[in-house]
Amino acid sequence: MHTPVPEYLQEVLDGLSGHVDGAVADYIPELAAADPDRFGIALMTTSGRVHAAGDADAEFSIQSVSKPFIYAAAIMDRGLPRVLRSVGVEPSGEAFDELSLEQGSHRPRNPMINAGAITAHQLLVGEGATSAQRTDRARAFLSVLADRELRIDEAVMQSELETADRNLALAHLLRNYGIFSTCAHEAVAGYTAQCSIMVTARDLAVMGACLANDGVQPHTGNRVVPSDVARQTLSVMAAAGMYDAAGTWFSEVGIPAKSGVSGGMLGVLPGQLGIGLFSPRLDEHGNSARGVEAFRRLSSDMNLHLMTAGPVGSAPIRTIERSDDRITVVLQGAIQFAGAEAVLDRLQSIEPGSTLVLFDVSRVDRFLDVGRRMTLEGMRRLRLDGHRVALHDPDGLLPEPDMGDGHVPESWPVPTPHRS
Repeated sequence: MHTPVPEYLQEVLDGLSGHVDGAVADYIPELAAADPDRFGIALMTTSGRVHAAGDADAEFSIQSVSKPFIYAAAIMDRGLPRVLRSVGVEPSGEAFDELSLEQGSHRPRNPMINAGAITAHQLLVGEGATSAQRTDRARAFLSVLADRELRIDEAVMQSELETADRNLALAHLLRNYGIFSTCAHEAVAGYTAQCSIMVTARDLAVMGACLANDGVQPHTGNRVVPSDVARQTLSVMAAAGMYDAAGTWFSEVGIPAKSGVSGGMLGVLPGQLGIGLFSPRLDEHGNSARGVEAFRRLSSDMNLHLMTAGPVGSAPIRTIERSDDRITVVLQGAIQFAGAEAVLDRLQSIEPGSTLVLFDVSRVDRFLDVGRRMTLEGMRRLRLDGHRVALHDPDGLLPEPDMGDGHVPESWPVPTPHRS
């Protein structure tokens, strides 16, 4: 059988194909030329599996989606106390390009708005670093997260610099208040180069999965961000990543996220997955209009709200035992989206045939709704592959287990042997 996750992602894109609200960022010439109908999405689990649909491999400039990652790099380079002296962590409640400074300290309120992001870029590498060193640090770090070499688009960078008056004004004021000493034009040039790094929705999903996985790159297994830095970065994303819509976003969607004016969006659910999305039309807050709606659906359909109670514990599959007359799939723990996705991935190894496939859920603590639906879909696909499907569910955790087509698995009341 094949996992249904990519099909679901395509269904999300298809359902929003007629959503044409918003407009591309026309104040930057290179972004104004973007194809407004591009739409791609990808997700990567902390186990390293990637699912994608649509224009998931179309390149675009990362823009403000770079902000949480560069904030993390600044903390790694200079330490959190030093970074906190220059950039706060409070949500501003204002647009991304507002001059939002704290009274007294004159720090930018957080690193997700432009003033804070320009400051975070100046903290890269160390005291006395050159602009070229900071820019190379940004590009190299994002490349490590994405597990591929990323490039700066010179045309995008020059186009943005031609219209960078507001960012220059922010930089001049920040320098005036002593937040950094770099020449304002040099500071904005470095920040703009950072924003001009080219990525795909697939890249963003991989990069987000590094943060979701406590700072460990799922593909390579290498720790690329210290655990405490990953936690700090996700905390600030949750509080301020969606600018003046951050409160509404977190209460309704509940996924720490960051958007960019090129139409990119990043979402991170700790312990489960990273999400990358690309759709260039922007809403009034500067967020991808279709992207916001796609994230709403993902959160609702897959129980991805961070505040949804769902214990995370042992691996969802205890064993898959094969004998002459059956395949026994023993599940355990709490089955939410990430757990069910892992189950579906393992079920792909079962070739079409006529074997009895027995699902033993006697060790499962609970199924979240998304876990129930995905598990039953896996059963349905096995049945369509020719297998008999049975269910051992002594505690009734899957009542009325309709597989979605009117069929239910055979009841299997006799306990099956477990490995202890």
